[in-house]
Amino acid sequence: MEKASTYETCRKVLLMVSELHVRGYQRLRIVPGMAPSGCYWRCTITPATNMSGAIGTAMPGKAPVANYSSADGNAYFGWQDAAFLAPSRLAARFIKRFPAVVSAGRGSDWLYSGWYQEMLGLTYPDLLPIAFADWDLPKHGMATVGDRHGVILPSPPSFP
Repeated sequence: MEKASTYETCRKVLLMVSELHVRGYQRLRIVPGMAPSGCYWRCTITPATNMSGAIGTAMPGKAPVANYSSADGNAYFGWQDAAFLAPSRLAARFIKRFPAVVSAGRGSDWLYSGWYQEMLGLTYPDLLPIAFADWDLPKHGMATVGDRHGVILPSPPSFP
């Protein structure tokens, strides 16, 4: 992950989730991390009820999820018709194409959505949050990858 356009492409996923929070789906969570190769950023979007309590960790198979990988570039979630959509339009498409995910993520969670907005500010413009990787991550806080080194985000709220 070296090109600025890669960060911009991945950041659009994060901005889409922010837009979903604005639309009343504040109980949606991100589970961001790195592929084992270290070359691709991944981001799972899932309802709060699917979180295990550990920083950014989802419980497999418990609830619906949507998965994105930077390996797909701007073919978000495998969609060939979303490459040039703004985050708000991407959110509208996400609502239509992942109804089970958004339905389970409907509701207010101002603590998490506030943390999320802070995370967007701290990572702007060239960092991505990561909660899992094949290397050691901080025990307190969420790590980042990108052009700036050593930026640790505050931990997200961990209760569903």
